[in-house]
Amino acid sequence: MAERAFVTGGSGFVGGALIRRLLADGFEVRALARSDRSAQAVRELGAEPVRGNLDERPSLAEGAAGCELAFHAAAEVEEWGSWDSFARGNVVGTLNVLEGCRRAGVRRLVHVGTEAALLAGQPLVNADERMELRPDSPAYYPATKAMAERLVRRFDGMETVVIRPRLVWGPGDSTVLPGLLQAVRSGHFAWIGGGGHKTSTTHVDNVIEGLVLGAREGRDGEAYFVTDGEPLVFRDFVTRLLATQGEDPGERNLPKPVAAAIARGGEALWRGLPLDGAPPLTRLALWLTSLECTIDTTKARSELGYRPVISVDHGLASLPRA
Repeated sequence: MAERAFVTGGSGFVGGALIRRLLADGFEVRALARSDRSAQAVRELGAEPVRGNLDERPSLAEGAAGCELAFHAAAEVEEWGSWDSFARGNVVGTLNVLEGCRRAGVRRLVHVGTEAALLAGQPLVNADERMELRPDSPAYYPATKAMAERLVRRFDGMETVVIRPRLVWGPGDSTVLPGLLQAVRSGHFAWIGGGGHKTSTTHVDNVIEGLVLGAREGRDGEAYFVTDGEPLVFRDFVTRLLATQGEDPGERNLPKPVAAAIARGGEALWRGLPLDGAPPLTRLALWLTSLECTIDTTKARSELGYRPVISVDHGLASLPRA
């Protein structure tokens, strides 16, 4: 009898790629679907959709029933929004998934984490799993992802593992490349501080490899970073990524102090009035695009046997062209 796995966020970028991998590995897959559109997307991938959402523990337990493994890929992934929205999606939603899966008898849950859970405005240089989470971050996404990871790693009654990628990209990306393209095509793109800092990246196929290895080999309650390997110069990677779509980011530069002032002032204005939409530059966007973020994957390599399954060069060459 085939192993069964339950996936949240299955209609999304990482979740969809995960479903394809699990099916290829011989799993039967059930995936949470909160809308008809999500259910159709899950069905087209070859998995069984289970209607429900992260607010409903009974539907989560029903979806996970009979599954040995669960993967929590659903999250509120935005640069801007209300505290209630981030807390509901990333903290309460994660707790509901944990409780629902425990009720269903799931043996192990693998949580999709992020390096952002360590961010509070500082560079991350050769960061590893010994660095403290930052639930006190002034940006809501990092803060709530840190809170969610703490819940996962301290949970009793079910094995849990966290896999943390950095800057996820690849076919089906709905965040990084689309956001860059929108900024370039609207004339709003600028390098902050020149873009010469180093960054780690993680192709979606490498994220999925980490998640699968985490399910098989990870130690209960532990977190593991996964990346594409050696860090890259941020400007070089973004330029090559945009070139796959026929776009050139140009030379426009915004000094870091100016960008920081714009981000602080914009956030204060948008929170204080409040205004619709998002500020032109958020602190989170500033951090993600202007601060060094280099990751040490020694722990994943030694404990999980993790190795990137696709290189940056191969990944860029394989991206659909515009």
